[in-house]
Amino acid sequence: MHCHFFTISRCSFPSLSRRKSDTLAAPKDNPSALVWCPVPGRLAAYVQLMRLDRPVGTLLLLWPTLAALWIAAGGTPPWPIVAAFVAGTFLMRAAGCVVNDMADRDFDPHVTRTANRPLATGRVSRKEAGVLFVVLALLALAVVMTLNTLTRLLAVAGLLVAVAYPFMKRYTHLPQLVLGVAFSWGIPMAFAAVNESVSTLGWLLFLASLLWIVAYDTEYAMVDRRDDLRAGVKSIAILFGRADRAMIALLQAATLGMLVVVGVNACLRIPWFAALAVAAGLFLYQQHLIRDREEARCFAAFRNNTWVGFALFVGAVAEYAMPGRAAA
Repeated sequence: MHCHFFTISRCSFPSLSRRKSDTLAAPKDNPSALVWCPVPGRLAAYVQLMRLDRPVGTLLLLWPTLAALWIAAGGTPPWPIVAAFVAGTFLMRAAGCVVNDMADRDFDPHVTRTANRPLATGRVSRKEAGVLFVVLALLALAVVMTLNTLTRLLAVAGLLVAVAYPFMKRYTHLPQLVLGVAFSWGIPMAFAAVNESVSTLGWLLFLASLLWIVAYDTEYAMVDRRDDLRAGVKSIAILFGRADRAMIALLQAATLGMLVVVGVNACLRIPWFAALAVAAGLFLYQQHLIRDREEARCFAAFRNNTWVGFALFVGAVAEYAMPGRAAA
């Protein structure tokens, strides 16, 4: 799973025993290994395993889910539901990262970006990771039990998709499509939690999110393409080859088109479409970044999508904060 946002500086996690294996210093050519890491000792390995030091994945999950809650509620949703989704997003993203690293343990040492992960280096055992995953899943279950029955059922389906995702890269060049379903699954859950049903509008927003996620995860896959080819890992970036930029542009255009359809169907107004204009500008900037397919710039393009999600969330909140919205 993805998780690289507030990247500040390279650092090592100090250990009481000063073991070399406890150091998380990254290779110089690993752009995603720039992290802020205040946690000392062995605990640092678990922090890294759950990607708590790199919250971009959480943000990419959270912003569209929160936007969906506001749109589903036609305004501010009940705060207990908001709190449940924030907590659930955090827990399930952490659990997804753990199961992803368990599945990729034999591949990660051969990929520059992932070679320093705790399971790949042996700082955390597979058994320890399994226990951590179960704990996170149980905590997420406790959160989802505060919601209605349909939301609980959707949560189970979402968990199954999230667990299946890491294994898809062994069998298909389209694992990004599975990730798109997993990362977008909070949207139908949001509609179910607020309305006890998932409307057509909810599925339209889900489809828009899926298209967007496939686009930005292709940018992410461009970072690993050379290592993935050597390791025998499949990805959409490998499938598209030199057509990768064009396919990302097509997916981004389709995302914007679907979000326009969402806006029309939900009778949204200026704030929403202003947010789409911001998103379009950010997509153009990403195209500029990936134009030479340079790995660090592709990674920067991927991270830029947190601002796309934030713009959509702000647009949804501002839309329903407008005077006279209830009469619209």
